[in-house]
Amino acid sequence: MDAIVIAALYQFKVVNDAAALQEALKVLCREHAIRGTLIVAPEGINGTVSGSREAIDALHHYLLSVGFDSMEYKESFAPEHTFKKLKIKLKKEIVTLGVHVDPREKVGTYLQPKEWHEFIQQPDVIIIDTRNDYEFLTGTFEGAIDPETKSFGEFPAYVEKHLKDAKDKKIAMFCTGGIRCEKSTSYLLQEGFGEVYHLKGGILNYLAEVPPEESLWKGECFVFDRRVGVCHGVDLGQTKMCFGCGHPLMADDLTHPHFEDGVSCAYCFEHTTEAQKARFRMRQSQKVVAVK
Repeated sequence: MDAIVIAALYQFKVVNDAAALQEALKVLCREHAIRGTLIVAPEGINGTVSGSREAIDALHHYLLSVGFDSMEYKESFAPEHTFKKLKIKLKKEIVTLGVHVDPREKVGTYLQPKEWHEFIQQPDVIIIDTRNDYEFLTGTFEGAIDPETKSFGEFPAYVEKHLKDAKDKKIAMFCTGGIRCEKSTSYLLQEGFGEVYHLKGGILNYLAEVPPEESLWKGECFVFDRRVGVCHGVDLGQTKMCFGCGHPLMADDLTHPHFEDGVSCAYCFEHTTEAQKARFRMRQSQKVVAVK
């Protein structure tokens, strides 16, 4: 039976003393042996953590008690911790767009998973994957456009270059858990786009709600923890990760001549020195010994 709860959460909310919230979360999470990452900013909170049922409940109840009572909150389960350590970060934004928007004031139309499923099958809808390029490679929706961004901060430039003539079109956007689309839809509306929609709760919500035999999702959803990829039911997928560069690897990548477990893959082999590869091999050998 899976003993670890994984909680993905966010909420845009005015935080008057983000530093104080950061310190309080550090104390609580350490006390309950919670791992993962939480980002605190004046605009709210965002993150994914793992811990025991008791630990995650304690965190959830604390956040509710300090006013985060409208969180986008989802749980999944795993046999062990999906993160190595705890990070509570204080930042200017809980997801970095680099352009001022306020999703609390202006945001796109939310579509629940089944509504999204029907909506994106319309021929006049432009479907945009707002995640990073390597996440797109792991899996995406049928017909979705890859903006080929390496970070969310590149999204406004993509809009300016590729979407400025589509302001009268239906734009449907999605991301892993929904938070990027809070800002991307707000940004498009701010820029004068008329019909902007996004998937409520993101891909993770869709995979939890829509049966695989009906799904328009192809591949796996990349997640930023040890699971690497999840599939329908938010169950563990088959995607692996290169521990040399962090790039997600599919089955074909694992048979590439440049793949060496824990050392390199086709995406990073040419960009690391022999000295770096030697360090990675030593690290990998230590991991193997530790498991035995």
